[in-house]
Amino acid sequence: MNRLYDMEPRVMDDEMLKLAVGEQGPRDEARQLAKQEGILFKDVLSLQLDFQNILRIDNLWQFENLRKLQLDNNIIEKIEGLENLTRLVWLDLSFNNIEAIEGLDTLVNLEDLSLFNNRISKIDSLDALVKLQVLSLGNNQIGNMMNIIYLRRFKDLRTLSLSGNPVAEAEDYRTFICAYLPDLVYLDFRRIDDHMKELAEMKHQCSVDELKHQESLMQAQLEDEQARWEELEGHKAAFVEHLNGPFLFDSMYAEDVEGSQLSHLPGDKFVIVCLNIFESGLKQQEKRKAELDTFMGCVQEAVQEKQEQGKHKIAKFEEKHLLTLSSIQDESELTNFEIKMAEHSEDITELVNVLVTLEMQLVEQLEVCGHCPLSGKENFCSGTVRWSSCLNMHVLYHFQETINMFERNIIDLCRDLENHHHEKLLEIAISTREKIVKGELDEDLPDAVRPGGLGDPEVTGAMSGGSMRFEAKDRSM
Repeated sequence: MNRLYDMEPRVMDDEMLKLAVGEQGPRDEARQLAKQEGILFKDVLSLQLDFQNILRIDNLWQFENLRKLQLDNNIIEKIEGLENLTRLVWLDLSFNNIEAIEGLDTLVNLEDLSLFNNRISKIDSLDALVKLQVLSLGNNQIGNMMNIIYLRRFKDLRTLSLSGNPVAEAEDYRTFICAYLPDLVYLDFRRIDDHMKELAEMKHQCSVDELKHQESLMQAQLEDEQARWEELEGHKAAFVEHLNGPFLFDSMYAEDVEGSQLSHLPGDKFVIVCLNIFESGLKQQEKRKAELDTFMGCVQEAVQEKQEQGKHKIAKFEEKHLLTLSSIQDESELTNFEIKMAEHSEDITELVNVLVTLEMQLVEQLEVCGHCPLSGKENFCSGTVRWSSCLNMHVLYHFQETINMFERNIIDLCRDLENHHHEKLLEIAISTREKIVKGELDEDLPDAVRPGGLGDPEVTGAMSGGSMRFEAKDRSM
């Protein structure tokens, strides 16, 4: 597939792009005018760069509105430099030296892709092309029939070309594709008839049904993961992630080897506290969301109101403007002409002032925050405070309010939990020690909890001493 040219490989520089845009631009007088004034690359919708001996795709970042790009019959080896062409609909890279499909992740609007006559051996890296309808991959090196299954994810794919690939030499090539891509209309430039579809369905029905079952399971798994992710994001927005279970309690022993060897540790009360905070956080989040929705609704109403006022002023001006222009055109006296022009200029100035005033009023409404329910009261925000800052104050206020609900009794609660924890731990240690001494323990314990570990006076003293920390702290205070 090597294509040799007499000319040297070329680079896509500004000179080449300007020349291509100029040649494809308007004709005759319009072309001369375009050459004088110049054509902005961002205004170009179609670009043809075939037979240019281009080795590398580059310098296309300015063509942000490009819809159609033709790069066929060059010596391009890698798909790159297309990340800014997000509005591209049609792309032709046929007759090049491309070995892998890549660099298309941002082309979410692409509908027609031609990679005909390259060196591609695997169909992949097309996941972002959700609107793909036409795919031409003929005359490549695709030999594995499993590449066809990858194309099932493109629900809008209607035209496919794979002729000239090793895979096209398989005996059941057409029936396999028709069975696994049932929505396909054209294969290798030929329309798929109903007889071929029926034959394909009969031949591959079992394997297709099994694949559909696997796909449904995978889809269910993806939906489940998505639901869990959305739930976690909602919890993060409420500042209560991982508080709806024993996560915090379990994390206490995440790096504690000795602690993890002990079982039946009391954690229920700790979990209940976390659940209470979790439920309260969700309620406060709903309250914040309602406030935000109300605020955004008010903003939208204010914007619409000012827009309607502006439209009304402009409509009145245009009505008067037409009458003024008509009278100016009919005026023969120079003095009267100048007077009417001056009056018209004043009308324009007045309209500009009115529109600017409306804009400033809207800006002031958005900048000045109304009422902040801080400390249970309605306090007017003094000065000019941006609404986003005020909204952040709302969030912090409600979160602080949630924490304040628990902090009054949290010290006592933590003291009780710690005492209960150490008492239970001490009870387990002493009981296990006695069973070991009497030979009544059937379980195989780690060395860390055998005699010399559990039941040792220093260990039990440390356990019981831990429960006195809060009392000692209280006495010192």
